[in-house]
Amino acid sequence: MAPRRLPLLISLSALLTGALLTGNAAPAAATTTAPSRTTAVTTVPARATAADALATTGPRFADIATGGPVLKANVVAPAGAGRYPAVVLPSSWGLNDLEYLAQAKLLAARGYVVVSYTPRGWWLSGGEIDTAGPADMADLSTVIDWTIAHTAADPARIGAAGISYGAGLSLLGSAFDPRIRAVAVMSGWTDLSYSLYGDRTRHQQAPGLLKLAADLLGHPGPELTGKLGDFAANRNVEEVLAWSRARSAATYVDAINANRPAVLMANAWGDSFFPPNQLVDFFGRLTGPKRLEFRPGDHAIAELTGILGLDNAVWTSVFRWFDQYLAGIDTGIGAEPAVQIKPYNAAAEGYPAWTALAATTRRYGLGRIRLLDGTGLLGGAPGAGWTKTLPTDLNTTADGGAVLITNGLSAFTGRQPTIWLPTVSRARAGVWAAERPATVQHIRGIPKLHLELSGTAARGTVVAYLYDLDALGNAGLITHAPVTWLDAAGGDRAVDLALPATAFDVPAGHSLTLVVDTVDPLYYDENAPNGSVTIGGGSYLDVPLR
Repeated sequence: MAPRRLPLLISLSALLTGALLTGNAAPAAATTTAPSRTTAVTTVPARATAADALATTGPRFADIATGGPVLKANVVAPAGAGRYPAVVLPSSWGLNDLEYLAQAKLLAARGYVVVSYTPRGWWLSGGEIDTAGPADMADLSTVIDWTIAHTAADPARIGAAGISYGAGLSLLGSAFDPRIRAVAVMSGWTDLSYSLYGDRTRHQQAPGLLKLAADLLGHPGPELTGKLGDFAANRNVEEVLAWSRARSAATYVDAINANRPAVLMANAWGDSFFPPNQLVDFFGRLTGPKRLEFRPGDHAIAELTGILGLDNAVWTSVFRWFDQYLAGIDTGIGAEPAVQIKPYNAAAEGYPAWTALAATTRRYGLGRIRLLDGTGLLGGAPGAGWTKTLPTDLNTTADGGAVLITNGLSAFTGRQPTIWLPTVSRARAGVWAAERPATVQHIRGIPKLHLELSGTAARGTVVAYLYDLDALGNAGLITHAPVTWLDAAGGDRAVDLALPATAFDVPAGHSLTLVVDTVDPLYYDENAPNGSVTIGGGSYLDVPLR
């Protein structure tokens, strides 16, 4: 029989979530089936400070029967008698229920029963990976049933939280189980279709790593294997989209609003798995208590030090959120501005709503490319009478880098990825640079690019990069994204692209710079080899400014 736990796990799954896991070996508990709910007795509030820390028990390992697969779980709880608020933590894609052990101990010391579990199809949990489908939703409810029946959990004070896959399961679960009264979504998704096909462009590296983790550490089964195969081969697109929509919280936002859980979402500006714009749209549609946080970094990197048991701003927000909405402790978080952001190079800021981030939008027209330096002016009214032709199959030094790594470092340094702009081939890319203002420009929100294209093929892709260019030619990447068109015929067309949300202060004397090319290793492109894409007059960039 396989060992129940590993003393130390360092695997590809740690890369996928930015976590290193530790735990002690323990025998498997007897399989139990969740009986009916029990009646709550004396309740005990969660503790507000470390000085009030309670004695805890666990981790106690358990097998939870679902009527199908058995799920592996562990429980950490206060040692004293009484009923406590409870938090259910589904593990991330590729990881197991030991992922949250450090934070589970801290939560238990604050007065929470914490049940972490490994979703079906992963590690020693039975069944096949359901990818946040109906079986996973039923499992989450079963885990809640089991928690109420087998621990000191208060049925009226149930929360769910997680990172990445665990975040998605928790948020989706709040649509299907009204007992979930508070949710903490860390590096989660709200629209899986957008994550896979944002602006009609298939993401390449992130889904590839997810597939590799499933093959190595889980049991993907024919459904997931088939859908990922269809995605990689660019076939049966409508079926993949329907499958992903059924696994997206955005599809069930009305049900979430009807259940009215308190929803905290924390993500990174540079999340290469679940780009941030989907959270902005979803946040605007929520009607219950809500909070949205953005920080520098990539997928699951901002939460990393918390997983390792160190002080962490994301987990601090999670604790305050649960104290406020599960434990009944007024932490003040409910009265704070609902949108909290940490710009790349400025102090943290709070806003009452996402729309309050930017006071104005400035339009930068794309101008004629100069022969002297191969660069056009970014600014003023959109120019007319010019064109810039790009080859469709040649990359440049302007690219989005590697998932987790390129943007991940910014979570710790606050500095964005940088290139030397003179190395960007003007034969392969269009480059437009704005004048250097004497004052700081505070970019806050979602920049939008409009391109007028001529003579295009029926299918094609361009990739846009927005840089902060200093006087020495160093260009720091502010945000970037691809856009694809898939039509029956070629010809002239206009394409519009919403770049990922960002918060960045362009220093005085620096130039806001736009680069457009046709190849990026993060994405599949739809360009034919030896072709071209021509950008022309009337193109512009809209930048939200505070």
